[in-house]
Amino acid sequence: MLDLKSIDKNWSLFLDRDGVINDEILDKYILNWEQFHFSKDVLRSFPILNEKFGSIVIVSNQRGVSKGLMTEKDLLNIHKKMQLEINEAGGRVDQIYFCTDLDDSCFRRKPNPGMAYEAQKEFPLIDFSRSVMVGNKPGDMKFGRNAGMFTVFITTTNPEQPFPHPDIDLRFNSLYEFAQAIQS
Repeated sequence: MLDLKSIDKNWSLFLDRDGVINDEILDKYILNWEQFHFSKDVLRSFPILNEKFGSIVIVSNQRGVSKGLMTEKDLLNIHKKMQLEINEAGGRVDQIYFCTDLDDSCFRRKPNPGMAYEAQKEFPLIDFSRSVMVGNKPGDMKFGRNAGMFTVFITTTNPEQPFPHPDIDLRFNSLYEFAQAIQS
C-alpha cells in the first residue's frame, strides 16, 4: 500500500494528461491549444508536487496524430504551452512522453510499460518501486502496475470505477486533492 508520508525527492511521479491535467473531452481528442483547458486547481497542484517528487513526467497516449486529426507539431505546441503555464505556476514537468501508435500491442502504448522504461533510461534515478502513476483510466493503472509502480486513480471521467481494485492503491477526485493529501 502506498504511504503518502514516505514520498520524498527519491520518488518519481508519472502523470497521464487528458482527464488528470486537463479536462478531457469524452470520445474526442484535444487537437489544439484552444481546446486544452487545465482542470480545476491543477496549476495549484504542481508547486506541491514539485516539492515532493524528484522527477515528474507525463505519459500520454495520443492516437489523434496517427489518425490524421492533428499533426505532431500541433501536439508539441500544446505541450509547450502547457509546460509554460505549469512553470509559471511554480511547478515543473521534466519530460513528456507520448505514443501516437494506433496498435494496442505497441510496447510504448499504455497500458504497456514502454514509456516508463523510456523515462527510466533518460532519468536513471527513477526507481519504479518509488514511483506513482496518476491516471483516470483503468489502462493508466495497468500501465503503473506493469512497470511496478504504485497507482493513484483520479475519478474525473470514470467515477464509476470500482474501488477497492487490485490495480488501484489510492483514489482521489482530482490531482489537486491528491497533492493536498501528500502535503498534509
